[in-house]
Amino acid sequence: MSEIGDWFRTIPLITRSWFAGSIVVPLIGKLGLINPMNLVLAPQLFFNKFHLWRPVTSTLYFPIYPNTGFLYLVNLYFLYHYSTRLETGAFDGRPADYVFMLTFNWLCIVIVGLLMDMQLLMIPLIMSVLYVWAQFNKDTIVSFWFGTRFKAHYLPWVILGFNFIIGGSFLNELIGNLVGHLYYFLMFKYPIDLGGRAFLSTPEFLYRLFPNRRGGVSGFGAPPTRRAAPQEQAGFGMGRYNWGQGFRLGGE
Repeated sequence: MSEIGDWFRTIPLITRSWFAGSIVVPLIGKLGLINPMNLVLAPQLFFNKFHLWRPVTSTLYFPIYPNTGFLYLVNLYFLYHYSTRLETGAFDGRPADYVFMLTFNWLCIVIVGLLMDMQLLMIPLIMSVLYVWAQFNKDTIVSFWFGTRFKAHYLPWVILGFNFIIGGSFLNELIGNLVGHLYYFLMFKYPIDLGGRAFLSTPEFLYRLFPNRRGGVSGFGAPPTRRAAPQEQAGFGMGRYNWGQGFRLGGE
């Protein structure tokens, strides 16, 4: 247990908090401590009954059944793997900017979820983070199933297409990719590469709550860069599972 504790403490703070919440909340639902139906988004209850906690719990909750357990573990791995690499790579020393990215992506996904009557938002948020990581590491070579290798730039779309082929669902991945693209375009691509107006900036109060480390300055002047490893694994054990499919609660 001490080894697990030591490993857990090595996870950067923001990712550690998100990772822990994504374990605790599903376990609460699995153990029946709280009715899982009180953890999902349920737009009608959010608007009519003011269940304001649902946008948060629906992002952390995932139903753990015999046929969804592996899907949950794969997404938990993606959360740990890519969020850690963003927080310690592109956003290293800039926790306020990383919190802002997560908050912006989360708000966009919640709005889409409310409009589309979605219940679970874990996968779209994780995919949005994976998409941003892929943009910062476009030329990194990643390995996928069956020995396929390609640049990280294509990884979010390969995952979307792979899941569509094996399960016929790609909505969660598509929403996550589009939200990740929206953030990257508004924060970096449009104002820096295209010389347009800067529509997004990290609020000053976040810098007060999460001050930059190692003498960093507020905001990004250019897309953060990170020397990428020559090859990274895209994931594990995904070949036989519909690991991104959206579904509604109420049955196993």
